[in-house]
Amino acid sequence: MAESKDTGPAGAAAGSAVEAIVAEHQTALLRYAARLLNDPVAAQDVVQEAFVRLVRERNAGRLPPPDTWAGWLHRVTHNAAVDYLRREQRLRGLHKRQADEPAAPAAAQPEERMAYVLELARRLPTAEQEVLVLRLQEGRSYKEISVLTGRSEGNVGCLLHQAVKTLAARLQKAGAL
Repeated sequence: MAESKDTGPAGAAAGSAVEAIVAEHQTALLRYAARLLNDPVAAQDVVQEAFVRLVRERNAGRLPPPDTWAGWLHRVTHNAAVDYLRREQRLRGLHKRQADEPAAPAAAQPEERMAYVLELARRLPTAEQEVLVLRLQEGRSYKEISVLTGRSEGNVGCLLHQAVKTLAARLQKAGAL
């Protein structure tokens, strides 16, 4: 029966070699990642990811030469930190968008639903708000809205279409449709 890479004398030597690499480079990598991320806990995760990749590369027989380990580990740590920052930025944007959207009233009464729709309408661009109010609340025709706003009837129709489409998408997303 053949021994695996992680058992027996050869596996123990390889394991201690990885431990030696970790001991030699961990402090510098943590300091580097902490500066990039401004978060010591995230820096630990990123450096751990770099060392996990080192073990994978060793197990696959693709470990770089020892004289390049410091640069290789810094590059892997840097890339993992950049990936972490991008992921966090996307999550922050998602959370901000969700926090900015008002919650749809569950099983709301008609007046609560109307208030919710009006709140969503206030978040539309000014031109869309203007034509939406003139059309829906004041009952104006496209021609009247065109005269009042100085826009062409085609532009009024386009703005109304976009406003209704946006409102419908937001209402559907909130589960209010």
